[in-house]
Amino acid sequence: MYFAPRGRGGRLGGAIDRIEAWLEAERDQLPLWLPVMLGLGIAGWFVLPDRPSWTALIAAALGLALGGVAVGLARRAGFALLVAGLAIAGGCALAWAKAEWVAAPVLTRPTVAAFDADVERVQQLAAKDSVRVVLRPIGAPKLPPRIRVNIANADAPAGLARGDRLRLRARLVPPPTASLPGGYDFAITAWFRQLGATGKAFAPVERLTAAPDGGSVRERIGKHIRDALPAKGAGIAVALVTGDQGNVGEADADAMRRSGLAHLLSVSGLHITAAVGAAMLLTLRLLALSPALALRWPLMLIAAGVGALTGIAYTFISGAEVPTVRALVAALLVLAGLVIGREALTLRLVAAGALVVLLVWPEALIGPSFQLSFAAVVAIIALHEHPRMRAFTAAREEGPLFRLGRNAAALLLSGIAVELALAPIALFHFHREGLYGALANIVAIPVTTFVVMPLEVLALLFDLIGLGAPFWWATGKAIALLLWIAHAAGNAPGAVALLPGVPRGAFALILAGGFWVCLWRTRLRWLGALPFAAGAAWALAVPAPDLLVTGDGRHLALRGADGSYALLRPRAKDFVRDMLSEAAGIDDELADLDDLPGAACTADTCRATIRADGRDWHLLATRSAYLTPIAALNRACAAADIAISDRRLPRTCRPRWFKLDKPMLERTGGVAIVFGEEPTVRVTKMAGDQHPWVARASKRPWR
Repeated sequence: MYFAPRGRGGRLGGAIDRIEAWLEAERDQLPLWLPVMLGLGIAGWFVLPDRPSWTALIAAALGLALGGVAVGLARRAGFALLVAGLAIAGGCALAWAKAEWVAAPVLTRPTVAAFDADVERVQQLAAKDSVRVVLRPIGAPKLPPRIRVNIANADAPAGLARGDRLRLRARLVPPPTASLPGGYDFAITAWFRQLGATGKAFAPVERLTAAPDGGSVRERIGKHIRDALPAKGAGIAVALVTGDQGNVGEADADAMRRSGLAHLLSVSGLHITAAVGAAMLLTLRLLALSPALALRWPLMLIAAGVGALTGIAYTFISGAEVPTVRALVAALLVLAGLVIGREALTLRLVAAGALVVLLVWPEALIGPSFQLSFAAVVAIIALHEHPRMRAFTAAREEGPLFRLGRNAAALLLSGIAVELALAPIALFHFHREGLYGALANIVAIPVTTFVVMPLEVLALLFDLIGLGAPFWWATGKAIALLLWIAHAAGNAPGAVALLPGVPRGAFALILAGGFWVCLWRTRLRWLGALPFAAGAAWALAVPAPDLLVTGDGRHLALRGADGSYALLRPRAKDFVRDMLSEAAGIDDELADLDDLPGAACTADTCRATIRADGRDWHLLATRSAYLTPIAALNRACAAADIAISDRRLPRTCRPRWFKLDKPMLERTGGVAIVFGEEPTVRVTKMAGDQHPWVARASKRPWR
């Protein structure tokens, strides 16, 4: 039995004794904080800008650990401080070391190159009518060793597969950073995937040699499914089996996101659980048909082994992406718990899975996939571990209708808990969250798990003997039902909540409060509601930006008096419009700046006025490559508060407040401005940022 030494007396000693008593009561929960502290160190490395800051964080964490030693390792508080300090320092050092370890050459300026390359990965992009390939150039020392290129479907060789060798010409650019504050920064993803450039291929694209095996198993299965189903249902079916979401149409993908069902398209916990569970159930049923085997053989152990092999095979078939591997690790831990007779679905299991993932892929922490999946699982388990929820879901003698109603209520409560956990994460990363996700998932998850996926597996199996057609027909109908649910929930009035941006500080408060509530068990857990509520209030109080400018200076969105936004370039692509709409926190179409009251636009420039807090702000923006006479440009700049251009403006162009031309935007990146008595400016790039994907981009071209 553990005995905590008493304090020295007085208020300090009494406080220490009370903390020790509380930690003693929470002793089973303390290990759950190990991955949280490790993640805190990893997050610190990504958030802090430079080496002195990273070093200071590690030093402070080690100081915390020494503080724990000073308190005394015989005390739970002292040992907890020691472990927390070491975990934070280790997390920061781990992320730093991983970023240096995966370092690979990165293109630093746009270029057009002709080269031969081996195809490493193929992904269809139905919404863009193109195919995305990861290539390894051959005999091209001036190019990065690994690049990603989009090829139009009309230009791509038929049956393009991994292992093909291509000859092509492409325009390549450095991996793009976030175009707007709070946007997706592909440069980070590219760095850890060792992608040195991205671009678009020009016709013609010639296949020099074809893959001897016709591509990977994943690609062959995807092609087989696309041939067996109509295009509308084939994209969903391919995503469920292989994890490749590129075949899903844009309208269907948007409906899945708006309805909170997008997680069904990413092979992760739900899919691995269904595959492993089905394999175990089938194995147990078949082996139990023999009385001799049922009495003499460890059927649970055998079924667990078959389930583990099924999960591993499914993971490799689906491309072994980080979310899938993460789900596999959790599934294997569950199976291990079942085999040794321990309760499988616990928060300790989740903590162990998170710890494994963070130790191998520390960069996964900042991605929405990791955050969403673990938040959902933690919310579900924390809810069902609560004594009242255990009592509500406990087995009892009752009629089938009461049992069905109680199970439906438990599923609804789980859905609500998951939505509360996922909403801040979705709003932080995507600026939107489906409000009907809990209701939609009640129907969609059973349909996917018990209807669509089994039918698809049966169709693939019966195709081996040429009898899969009836199962494919049924699969198509089930997928049509799933898409109907997604469109109905996604297009319902008030289906989506939008926020223009969640500050990092607010997001950190929400996460801290959520962890505090979910990971402790005593009444002090409810103190976590305070930072959660403070973070939520902070996020809701953030005003919508009055002006958004992309990092290249080509596009801007200006907020009008009625709250709608107008776009500088009327012919901007849908991708740009969607990006600006999300950053503005609106779900409406962007108008044209030409139509904004008070705006005056020509083919080359636009002038506009926006009123905020009783003051008029005057905007000048260029929107063509043609030069304006210098005298006229100088007069326009002098009359403007802000001048914006995707090219370098002359020094004589002097707006009253801010000049956002090409040199300035190269330093700031995308910009979001809220006008007022004291305007606030948010930028994409941190000053003095020394993260390797930024440092490489600022050096002279290596090629």
